[in-house]
Amino acid sequence: MAFDLKRVLKVMLFASNGPLSVKDIQTAVNRFHEQAAALPLEDEPVAVADGTSPEDAGEIVAEPADPNAPVEVAVPLPVEDEEFYRDVPALITTTQIREAMEGISLELQAADSEIILTESHNGWRLVTHPRFARWVRLLRNDPPPVRLTGSALETMAVIAYRQPVTRAEIEQIRGVSAEAGLNKLLERDLVYVVGRADQPGRPIQYGTTDGFLEFIGVKSLDELPSSDVLSPRQIDAWLQTSSNPRPAGDSDMGLDETEEQQMALQEPAVAPEAPVV
Repeated sequence: MAFDLKRVLKVMLFASNGPLSVKDIQTAVNRFHEQAAALPLEDEPVAVADGTSPEDAGEIVAEPADPNAPVEVAVPLPVEDEEFYRDVPALITTTQIREAMEGISLELQAADSEIILTESHNGWRLVTHPRFARWVRLLRNDPPPVRLTGSALETMAVIAYRQPVTRAEIEQIRGVSAEAGLNKLLERDLVYVVGRADQPGRPIQYGTTDGFLEFIGVKSLDELPSSDVLSPRQIDAWLQTSSNPRPAGDSDMGLDETEEQQMALQEPAVAPEAPVV
């Protein structure tokens, strides 16, 4: 049986405690070759513990240099496993890993499996299908998920597109207090304190966390949908205008600026009075 990358990745995904990254997979492959290089060669003579042959003992025992050191036992692999491990490539590229992961994902979808493969910003992992989430919560006795309020969602959107952003800027953009929404997002670990702005009073700035990326299902902020409403350039112009208001003119009130001029043109000319003799 030749080396099958997809089968190996399935095992790694199953055994991993968290997201499995490309670096984790390549590190495991490097460790395999390091350990394989440290094993004795097939033609190298080895000492056996009680003088019996390796075939009779079923195991090969390497004689330690120190007689008091523990004896290391190398159990030979079955022939089919030796072929499997002999074909492991020295390097597995990122493209090969991604193609194999896509193949695993398509296989799970085609089988309508209860398990699906998801990719986040820090790797892949196997998760339960959303339609079975309730059974997992019942098993763990977890409370049902609580949805974010509209206020919290608006605050999170402003932070995502504007970050780093201060509370005053959030409130100025939304027009209402952002304290409740910010506290809820901080509690859910969707936003965090980035630092302090270089402004009078050094106000706190907020940004989104890695949990935010998992919450909305994207790998990076670059995958956020484009927004003309929340673009930094337009927000800067709007904040500048709101900070320095100007008197409202006819155009702001919906009036035609040319109406007054047209009325002046339509007025009849008044004939000059005749001089009194």
